[in-house]
Amino acid sequence: MSALRGDALAGRHAIVTGGARGIGLAIARRYLAAGASVALWDLDASMLANELQTLAPLGTAISAVVDVRDEEQIAGAAAQSQERFGGIDILVNNAGVLGPTVQAWEHTPAQWRNVLDVNLTGAWLCCRAVAPVMLARRRGRIVNIASVAGKEGNGFNAAYSASKAGLISLTKSLGKELASSGVLVNCITPSAADTEVFAAVPAEHREQLRTALLSRVPMARFVEVDEVAAMAAWLASDDCSFSTGAVFDISGGRSTY
Repeated sequence: MSALRGDALAGRHAIVTGGARGIGLAIARRYLAAGASVALWDLDASMLANELQTLAPLGTAISAVVDVRDEEQIAGAAAQSQERFGGIDILVNNAGVLGPTVQAWEHTPAQWRNVLDVNLTGAWLCCRAVAPVMLARRRGRIVNIASVAGKEGNGFNAAYSASKAGLISLTKSLGKELASSGVLVNCITPSAADTEVFAAVPAEHREQLRTALLSRVPMARFVEVDEVAAMAAWLASDDCSFSTGAVFDISGGRSTY
């Protein structure tokens, strides 16, 4: 991935959901470094404002406060991006929540629905808003940030695992539907990254979860957000030309299928 040339995304316009932190922010930085302009979508207005300032020296970046569960907010932000950039070439569905760390039957229905609404339905709503824009230009890249949990299932994270499994299947279905359109759809399935997602885990379970996740990774470390960003940059570039509906692992050897 490091061989991707510095202007590989020049003239491209990207949307990155959940773009104010973690993997999403790393992808935004990588895209800007490769010449793209980027729209950051996130729920956290103050964090968006702060990160937009840090990104300004790297290139053209705008932001929008977007709840990916809200189709009207998505439509408004997509229209803003299209008006500002003149088009949308890349969509990265990265926004996600971990949800409760409990046994599957201990999720409340509201907790279960929220995780599915953000991680899966939110990605579908963004695709629903942006795919027609790409189709009209017969060019585009959709990159979904799923998880190795969607392939293997994590104990005590049933809603999260189910939502990421659904996102993998959405990638496969949409990839087939758009295969001859010039719009490629792929997903990345990272193992755990040491990001703020752990802050949502109750303190009494946090270290136990970290230890359990690391024990499954043969390379015995967390994935770096910049490593995920490098793969997302390749998937958004013209160098990725014959892969669609595909699942790209970056799991330190945890998942090999």
